[in-house]
Amino acid sequence: MDKLALEAKGVATSAESEKKAAPRTKPKTPKKPKRTVFFEVEIIDLKTKEKLLLLDKVEPTATILDIKSLFHKSYPKWYPARQSLRLDPKAKCLRDEDVLQTLPVGTTTSFYFCDLGPQVTWGTVFLTECAGPLIIYLMFYFRLPFIYSPKYDFTSSKQWVVHLACVCHSLHYIKRILETLFVHRISHGTMPLRNIFKNCGYYWCSAAWMAYYINHPLYTPPEYGQQQVNIGLYIFAFCQLGNFSIHVTLRNLKNQGLKNKKIPYPTKNPFTWIFWLVSCPNYTYELGSWIGFTVMTQCVPVALFTLVAFIQMTVWAKGKHRSYLKEFRDYPTLRSSILPFIL
Repeated sequence: MDKLALEAKGVATSAESEKKAAPRTKPKTPKKPKRTVFFEVEIIDLKTKEKLLLLDKVEPTATILDIKSLFHKSYPKWYPARQSLRLDPKAKCLRDEDVLQTLPVGTTTSFYFCDLGPQVTWGTVFLTECAGPLIIYLMFYFRLPFIYSPKYDFTSSKQWVVHLACVCHSLHYIKRILETLFVHRISHGTMPLRNIFKNCGYYWCSAAWMAYYINHPLYTPPEYGQQQVNIGLYIFAFCQLGNFSIHVTLRNLKNQGLKNKKIPYPTKNPFTWIFWLVSCPNYTYELGSWIGFTVMTQCVPVALFTLVAFIQMTVWAKGKHRSYLKEFRDYPTLRSSILPFIL
C-alpha cells in the first residue's frame, strides 16, 4: 500500500512540475490596421500649363476614370469621355482602367489635361455610316426626280443584274446595322464628333457614286453575261457569310473575358478556319464581298471603292497584327495580316 501511495504521489508531483515548466501563452496583440497612403493629384492644362485643379487625398486604388469624374465635378463642361490625361505632355493618353498606384508616379503627381472636343459614341457612328449608303442607294434605284432625266423618274431598269445588285447592296448594309446593334462589342467608348462627318462623307459619297452608274438608264450588263453575274453573286454571298461568322466568333471571344484579351482561333464553323492563316479574316471576307460585287456589276466606281477599301483595311489589319504579336508571345507565326502568305 505504501508503495502504491508513493508511486501515486510521484505521478502527481511530476504532473505539477510539468504544468509549472510549460510556458504561458501570451495573448495575441491585435494587428494594427495598415495605414492608407493617399495621393495628391495636380491637373495641369496641356497647352497653357495652367494649374486647373488639385485633388487631395485620392485613394491609391482610384482609376483614371475616377480622377476624370472628380475633375468633371469641378469643370462640368468637360465630361470624362472628353478628357485626355497623360503623365507627360508628349506621352500617350492614359487608359480609363489604369490604376493610380500602378503608375510610375509618387504620392504627389501631375497629370496633363487635353480637351478632346465634343464626343459621339462609336455605335452611333457605325449606324450613321451604314444607314446613309442604304438610303442613298435606294434613292438612285427608284430613280427619284432630279437624279436622271425627267422621263426616267420612278422608272425601273430592265436589266436583271441591277435589281440583284440593289438586293446585295441593301442586305450588306442591313447586316452591318444588325451586327452593330446585336453582335459587336465595341471596346472604344467615343470618338470626336468631327470624325462622323469625315467617315459618313466617305461612305455616303461612295454609295451615291456607285448607285448613279449601276442604276443609270444607260447601264449595260457585264460583258460575260449571266455567268459573270452568277460568279460575282457566289463570291459575294460566300464572303458575307464568312464575315458574319468571324464577327460572331470575335463577339464570343470577348464574352469569355472582357478585360483579358485572347488569341482568336478557328471553331467548328468552317468559315472560321481561315484564322489559321490570317489575323483579321473579317477584313479578308469584307474585301472578298466587294470583289464579288465588282465582278457582278462590272462597274468602275465599285472597283475603285474596293481598291480604296482594301488599302484602308490593310492598314487596320497590319496594326491589329502587330498588336497581337506584341501582346502574345505564343502567337501563331504562320498568320499574315489580311491575305494568306502575301500581306
